[in-house]
Formats: sequence, C-alpha cells, structure tokens
Amino acid sequence: MFRNLLQFWKGRDFLGQVFDEFKKMLEDTHQMFASVCRKLIENQEEEGLEENIYLLDRKVNSLEKDIRKRIVEHLALQPAVELSTSLLLMSVVKDAERLGDYSKNLLEVAKIIDGPLDRDKYLSFFGNIGQDLDELFRITKEAFIESDRKKAAQAWDYEVKIVKGCDSIIGRLAQSSDLPVNTAVSFTLIARYFKRLAAHLSNIATSIILPLDEIDYYKQKRKKVT
Repeated sequence: MFRNLLQFWKGRDFLGQVFDEFKKMLEDTHQMFASVCRKLIENQEEEGLEENIYLLDRKVNSLEKDIRKRIVEHLALQPAVELSTSLLLMSVVKDAERLGDYSKNLLEVAKIIDGPLDRDKYLSFFGNIGQDLDELFRITKEAFIESDRKKAAQAWDYEVKIVKGCDSIIGRLAQSSDLPVNTAVSFTLIARYFKRLAAHLSNIATSIILPLDEIDYYKQKRKKVT
C-alpha cells in the first residue's frame, strides 16, 4: 500500500501536514526514551527532566489528537480519497502515543528505585537491550518515512530479539532469590516496558508492509511466507 510512500506525500497538503506531525511524534518519543534511559540506566542527572518528559508527553498527545481530527475532517469532506492511508495513520498514531506513555512509565520506575540503579547488576540481566531499543526507534522512523521494506523487516527482527530477551529476564527474576525486592520489582517493570515499546515500534515500522486489515499481525504474516 505504501510502495511509493515518499512520492505519495508530495503535492498533498493535507497528508503532508499529517505526515510531518507524525514524524514529530516519533522524534519526541525517541527523545523521551533516550532522556529517561540516561537517568534510569546511566544515573545521569538532567535538570528539569521530569518537567521536560511530561511536557513532551503532552505535545505527543496533542499531536495525536490533531492528526485524528485532521483525518476525520478530511474523510468527512472526501470519504473516498486516500481512505486506506488515512485509516493506517489512525492506527499508527496510537502506537506512537503509547511510546510516550511507556517512556513516562520508565521515568516512574526511576523514581521508585532505592538509590542509583546498580549498573553492573542491571547489565547482568539486560545486556544491550536498552541500546537495541534505541536503535529500533531509529530504524522505525527511517522505515516509515522512507517506506523502506527492508528496514521494516529489520525492525521486526529487533522486536523479536528484544521480546525474547525481556521474557528471559522476567523468567530469571522470578527464580532469583538474592535480589532485593525493590530491585526485582524495578527490573521486572523495566523488562515489561521495554517489551511493549518494542511491540509498538514494530507495529509502526511493519505497517508499510502489511495490508490495512493485518496491521499489528506481522508475526503471523511472516510465518506464512517463510
């Protein structure tokens, strides 16, 4: 459906504006995630971090509402014009909004941890999953903006890797008896939120590959062709 996405946007003021706003949502949520991880994992203090995160979250929510309003108004006036693209955007903007929510949830984890996070202990469980997620943010944005099918498939590969890693972490935490309760709970929440971030990013990236009715089900679609 988005085989020639970049060409598709040119000369279409309505969808061009929506597309620009969606790119901004991806950029803002990536910034939220990176800033929170610097605080949560790297123990780096950033002045006004909480205020900035909640400000970005409000901006993301406002962009989502604006995009949805634009789409509804557009379809009310021209219901048969660019219908599939409009419906696809309605779906992926919700995924982008959830990226902000889960980044905000990670900030809440940083606030409940007793003292600075034990980085060595964190790395023993999570390894490079945080870096993989940061890369997945980048790949997802490029895949969608450039309508790059190869990068979309690469994003799904990253999701599989991250999800398996997070599931393994939760399994290990459930069997661990030598971690303080606060650490075990915090690590469990981080793994859960990392997993959900990966899923929403993959949904956005693979939306350029799938028919509209199969968005969010790339895993099943890929099994059919492999």
